[in-house]
Amino acid sequence: MREYLTVFLVAAVITYLLGVVAREVALRTGAVAKVRDRDVHAVPIPYFGGVAMYGGLVAAYLVARKLPFLSLSNPQVFHDATVVLVAGGLICLLGVLDDLFELDALTKFGGQVLAAGILVVNQVQYFSFQLPGRAQFIPDPTQAAIVSVVVVVATVNAVNFVDGLDGLAAGVVGIGAVAFFAFSYKLADANDETLAITAALLCAALGGACVGFLPHNFFPARIFMGDSGSMLLGLVLAGSALTLTGQFASVDMSRGAGGSQASLLPTLLPIVLPISILIVPFADLVLAVIRRTRAGRSPFAPDKQHLHHRLLEIGHSHRRAVLIMWLWAGLIAFGGVLASLYASRVTAIVLAAWVALTVVLTFVVPRLQRPQPHP
Repeated sequence: MREYLTVFLVAAVITYLLGVVAREVALRTGAVAKVRDRDVHAVPIPYFGGVAMYGGLVAAYLVARKLPFLSLSNPQVFHDATVVLVAGGLICLLGVLDDLFELDALTKFGGQVLAAGILVVNQVQYFSFQLPGRAQFIPDPTQAAIVSVVVVVATVNAVNFVDGLDGLAAGVVGIGAVAFFAFSYKLADANDETLAITAALLCAALGGACVGFLPHNFFPARIFMGDSGSMLLGLVLAGSALTLTGQFASVDMSRGAGGSQASLLPTLLPIVLPISILIVPFADLVLAVIRRTRAGRSPFAPDKQHLHHRLLEIGHSHRRAVLIMWLWAGLIAFGGVLASLYASRVTAIVLAAWVALTVVLTFVVPRLQRPQPHP
């Protein structure tokens, strides 16, 4: 655990330091987010935050290769991590070009598929799906490749869609990365497997990169992650999920649920959790596609009706809207982990209280703070 904490801290510190450099480079090259009707920022903000985060991820990876425990792990651990970072570098470069020249949607989609293809070609993909008990469903290679590419591209676009308020995407992905780290680490421990696994390594680095970027990006933001950052975060999070089935051929998650053999959630969580972590941006993505398609517009046509825009409309401040979406993301991500690994009455009470608090903050607080009309 100490080595994973070291990876987290290295990613956070290097990302924070590179954020200053990336901001200056963006200003000098004209990579600046201009103010548009659908945006919520009032002044132009420089991009290239994704480059800083990528630097933090690479630095954490290089340090991990020198740590006593992780450096002696199975070669597949760093092989898979290398593949994810190479694909991440490609998609980060694509985002940089988009921040500079505003690439069309089809070009960006093609680049996303190419980056996902790099993962699949290098055996970072789904190999099997755990079923209740110790049974497994093993798809044929073509099916596995298609599902893997779809998950990666969907996650990349989900993070891209949610990147609409200062600190929102970095916070949501950071929360998801920490939750997925906890799940993958416990998964290995519960099955007496080595604790040196790619998913834990990547999630520790990803969580650190998000934390290191937030001081620059939380309202009022001094730098945006841009497409270089949002697409990078989505790819690394999805890639970390894909590595699990390649490194755990057969696991019994019932051991991680307090010995409850009756619970199906632990066996389903390796499939559900990567999706549930980003349920907020995924829901936003699906609603946006439906909304735009019904209006006869392209699914990629931007608008100002995302979930974070609606929170602003009902009376939340910028910062509170972000914190509320963090609460929802944390509830779903950590709720899934707690309910599967530590199922108990106490866990149920904690999650129920978390739900109640989040609902009150989301819908009740704005009504209470609205100025009452004078008679």
